[in-house]
Amino acid sequence: MTWLRSLYDWTMDKAAHPYAQGWLAFFCFIEASFFPVPPHPLLGLMCLAEPKKALRFGIIATLASVAGGLFGYLIGAALYDSVGQWLLAAIGLSEKFPVAACYLKQYDWEAIIIAGATPVPFKLLTITAGFVDMNLVTFVGASLIGRGMIFFTVGALFRLFGAPIKSFIDRYLGLVTAAFVALVIGGIFIITQVGGDSGKKEDPCSAASLQQITTAP
Repeated sequence: MTWLRSLYDWTMDKAAHPYAQGWLAFFCFIEASFFPVPPHPLLGLMCLAEPKKALRFGIIATLASVAGGLFGYLIGAALYDSVGQWLLAAIGLSEKFPVAACYLKQYDWEAIIIAGATPVPFKLLTITAGFVDMNLVTFVGASLIGRGMIFFTVGALFRLFGAPIKSFIDRYLGLVTAAFVALVIGGIFIITQVGGDSGKKEDPCSAASLQQITTAP
């Protein structure tokens, strides 16, 4: 886990950078389209350092993430064959792509909000939304709601309980990472239940394939 600690420390260093707000916007942008490390810890530390600016930081994070989501949408819509496939494989999300596409076709904006407000990899949904040609206005609106919910919550939590949270993360980074992975799995499970009927025994998207997605009306 040395690489994880190094990447975490490198990210945290940016919180004290003179251009921290620019770094925050940058991380939020790339995380929404391809970067594997979430920007929430950086946002939290910035809110801890300057709690009066927590609202501003939340707005920056939200807008930059939605802009990054639009870049992910572009990758899915116009560059999937040349860039999207390679990118999803590189971050280990290729197998989830057909399932995500199925959920987006079934649940539309609800899936985007859930992915934006939970630890589900947002980049998976942004690339997929472009691939399935999701309505762009709906995509942007749902992204603003979902990303705004999570980033403003992080800002508020660190403003109220910042020091203990940072201390815990510094000491138990491995545990926090494992918990984050568990939350990702839980978030994916939540998506499978959106709009579902309790009487159904099988998730209609669990066995989705790329061929089914591309040939479905």
